[in-house]
Amino acid sequence: MSQTPESVTQSPSSVAFQVGKDRPFRVKLRGSVLSLIRLPNRRQVRGKVHQLSTSGGLMHLEKPLDEKLRVEVLFHLGETTVREKAEMMFPMWATQGWLQPFRFIDLPEATKKTLEANLLSYLQRLQDRNS
Repeated sequence: MSQTPESVTQSPSSVAFQVGKDRPFRVKLRGSVLSLIRLPNRRQVRGKVHQLSTSGGLMHLEKPLDEKLRVEVLFHLGETTVREKAEMMFPMWATQGWLQPFRFIDLPEATKKTLEANLLSYLQRLQDRNS
């Protein structure tokens, strides 16, 4: 189900098996990926991607954004730049700032496959580093 630090030691084939379930696998990035959120009024908010999947993720923000706000999310993952529309969901207070989930809106299939490949590659790099 969820991708936790303990499950990073799984073999790539078991991680790939999880992709076929109803809910896409998630990777905890722990804020290692910086992001930029472009608001409808063209203002920009910086954040850190805390968790990511092909359906959305969890963003660490200094101040929360309105629920159901449609934004454009930009971040780099591996060799790919993701720049897609997303909808912000209800924020949760964290020790330093806010954790706010988001979901991608109309993510093209090609982008979804690229994102999935980059997430699997990220997991593989973590496994290699921990070996």
